Amino acid sequence: MYFDHENPPNATAKDAAMVLGRPLDPDHNLYDFAAFELRRQRRERNLSLEAVGAIINRDRSLVARIETGHTRMSEAHANKIDHAWNLQGFFQRIIRYAKTRHETEWAEARIDLRARATHHKVWALAWVPGFWQTERYIHAMFEAGGSVENVEKAVQSRLNQQEFLNRTPRPVIRAYLDQGVIDQPVGGSEVMAEQLARLLDLAQVHTVRVVPRSVGAHAGRDGSFSIMTVDGADVAYTETVGPGRLIQDPAEVRSYALWFDSIGDVALPKNESLRLIKETMEALTP
Repeated sequence: MYFDHENPPNATAKDAAMVLGRPLDPDHNLYDFAAFELRRQRRERNLSLEAVGAIINRDRSLVARIETGHTRMSEAHANKIDHAWNLQGFFQRIIRYAKTRHETEWAEARIDLRARATHHKVWALAWVPGFWQTERYIHAMFEAGGSVENVEKAVQSRLNQQEFLNRTPRPVIRAYLDQGVIDQPVGGSEVMAEQLARLLDLAQVHTVRVVPRSVGAHAGRDGSFSIMTVDGADVAYTETVGPGRLIQDPAEVRSYALWFDSIGDVALPKNESLRLIKETMEALTP
């Protein structure tokens, strides 16, 4: 008989380790349901974390992270578990369905993860990254979008979310910006000049590089995304109209990391990027 230190015999879903500041919720979250079912079925079979790790060809720590919700089960792992336990696609169906849904919690999860992340890699195709936006830029952005009922409340909420930038130790941020982000004047010339001045200040602490329009087609044209390192693991978040998509599948996250590196290959060096930002700002200033 083995003893599972991560999951004592009398534990329930709500006793599992916290993820995103909440316990597992298998009744309302498909990934949490998969995590709960993996743990329940593993214990029914009297299997250790190591035994399940052998099935998916990973170590026990990943299985523990899946069961506690810190890492989402991938479709590849679901396939191996279904085959080993003769479940006729049980876990695969859960994960496939979960991946097709825009879960309502993703926006809140992103805020929590962003606040806790030690490292951020950001590709911005349309807007200055939210945590670097000035108050007037935020206001102009929400006004232009027309989808926010209470603009002032939304502006204050975004400003509050920027507090993590001041924590100790300071988060490490590397951002690549499309040239359109810096030369399309959101809110008018004065607002945009103020925003670019802030980017120049932030660039003294963080990495800011620009992908020039002259590059043409490249890996980042499909849309903005970010990669955050939280508790030693990477998660990705893709930007869309409305709620974005939170990605915790390690294989998918690695794909975004490769795209980020490819974007870096065509971005201007830091000094040239800052010079372009400064020239753009000066052109906006009377």
